[in-house]
Amino acid sequence: MKTQQFIYFTTPDQKYTLQKFNFSPDLILVFASRNMLADSPLVEMIKKAYPKAILTGCSTSGEINGVNVNDDSLTTTAVKFSKTQINYQEVDIANFENSFEAGVSLVGKLPQEDLKHVFVLSEGLQVNGTELVNGIRSKLPEGVNATGGLAGDGALFEKTLVVSQSGNLKSGLITAVGFYGKDIQIGYGSLGGWDSFGIERSVTKSEANILYEIDNLPALELYKSFLGDKAKELPASGLLFPLSMRTEAGAEPVVRTILAVDEEKQSLTFAGDIPEGSYIKLMKANIDRLINGAEDAANVSAKPIDKESTQLAILISCVGRKLVLKQMVEEEVEAVQEVLGDSAILTGFYSYGEMAPFLEGAKCELHNQTMTITTFNEK
Repeated sequence: MKTQQFIYFTTPDQKYTLQKFNFSPDLILVFASRNMLADSPLVEMIKKAYPKAILTGCSTSGEINGVNVNDDSLTTTAVKFSKTQINYQEVDIANFENSFEAGVSLVGKLPQEDLKHVFVLSEGLQVNGTELVNGIRSKLPEGVNATGGLAGDGALFEKTLVVSQSGNLKSGLITAVGFYGKDIQIGYGSLGGWDSFGIERSVTKSEANILYEIDNLPALELYKSFLGDKAKELPASGLLFPLSMRTEAGAEPVVRTILAVDEEKQSLTFAGDIPEGSYIKLMKANIDRLINGAEDAANVSAKPIDKESTQLAILISCVGRKLVLKQMVEEEVEAVQEVLGDSAILTGFYSYGEMAPFLEGAKCELHNQTMTITTFNEK
């Protein structure tokens, strides 16, 4: 397995010289700001130079290149496998009644024999992430898992783009890359590091990913009372105060982040479902714990592989973490590199949602506010 990485920054005249990989890649990952994807000719140039490579990627809320975190850049990571086979499939959310059906169709298109893992990139605003993950999970063969993330758009929440195999950019696209064979080793870890505070409250009215009432009170009104002055900056300020949610007593909590608010209906829209009857708590950031969470996710992701053998790691971290960490954001990426070692190439992006199991062998879930890592090594 060979890997190589290049990064491009915006030029005033949008003229670029394509940097050539020193091998013929099987897979090219492209992560970039929405403007960089839409305005530059780079994706088209990459597709033209490497027509046989599987191409996938998306817009971001920040691009990860090694231990660097950039805005308004485009990072390309090429992978050449010696024995592993890969397969690409895509669906458009506009062609389905709901996100669950889109997930079912997406994974259903992948050949199932010898499937080892599925990596998914989805548009970040039109899908219900929980339903999408549930659909994906329902079609995975036993013993096979999925990881991935939802595309970002800075902290704007206006439009996200996904890169298709054809080199086109689409706002409703969901892509999957299947990895096949016994020679590929894949690990994953997803951890947060946020602190919950206050009393636990009940979700008394909701529909899918829209929350209407908490403890029989209007959800937006109550949430604003928690935020104080920061309520004026919603929905962006909601990234700083996510919710911890348990669907039942004793269940492992997941984190949910606000995507939109509706003043008229006094509702909050989240990246994933908030079922009626579930229990929620407000959360706030602890910078040290966020960085420790990234380190712990790296340790978990490296367990199935052996830290020193990790050749590629795809890091998908939530935009909320980036807004909290600010100038310290690279510290969480550095913590991952320290665990995985200098031989591992790091790529990835800041997202509107992360997909992964909590731990090895668990089922894939939609997360918010986590550092989610997928590690690769070919024997």
